[in-house]
Parts: sequence; structure tokens; C-alpha cells
Amino acid sequence: MKLLFDQNISFRIVKKIQHLYPDSKQVTQLGLNGASDQKIWEFAKIQGYSIVTFDSDFYDYALINGMPPKIIWLRTGNTSTNQIAGILTDHAEKIKEFLNDQSSAKKFCLEIFGL
Repeated sequence: MKLLFDQNISFRIVKKIQHLYPDSKQVTQLGLNGASDQKIWEFAKIQGYSIVTFDSDFYDYALINGMPPKIIWLRTGNTSTNQIAGILTDHAEKIKEFLNDQSSAKKFCLEIFGL
């Protein structure tokens, strides 16, 4: 389960969710701080990451380009790192099912709403 957290999500999230999502990283940890969304998209695609974001731009890329990578779009508004960790923990089963499901090219984005 390799999640790549967008720039708007703190690098501190990785330590909090590592037990559920091993090999996950935040873009800063990979030298992608300040990189364009397109560059992050390409990196995730090549390296086998799924992108976690607050940003609709990655959803738009997925509509145009398909997958990989898959997108987990947190529709919660900006929130604390602890709250994000709680959301990812509470939805862990749904997220893992989504990431493991390769049956349909239409299942490229999982939207998680609210807190």
C-alpha cells in the first residue's frame, strides 16, 4: 500500500499511518516539494503510488489519463494531521479494497467526505 501524500498534507502523516499503509511517503520526502501536479502524477504512476490529496486537480488528471495512479480525494477541507490519520484509519478497509480492485478502469478515484 504505497500512498503518496500531496504537498498540502504534512509529512508528519506518514509516521501516523505507517502501520496501515507501509511504504507511504509525502512528496517532500521524495524531493518533489514544489513540483507540479503533472510531475507528481508521473512520479506516482512510474513508482506505483496512489495519490492522497485535498486537490481536485488530481481528479481531473485521472479523468483525462485514467489510472494508474489511483486517487484518494479527501473532501474534508483542510484539517489537522491527527484528523487525517483518523480518517485514513477509520476508512482503512474501504481504502484497501479500492486500491486492490483492478476490475474496472472507472474506479480511479475514492472520495472521502466529512470528518
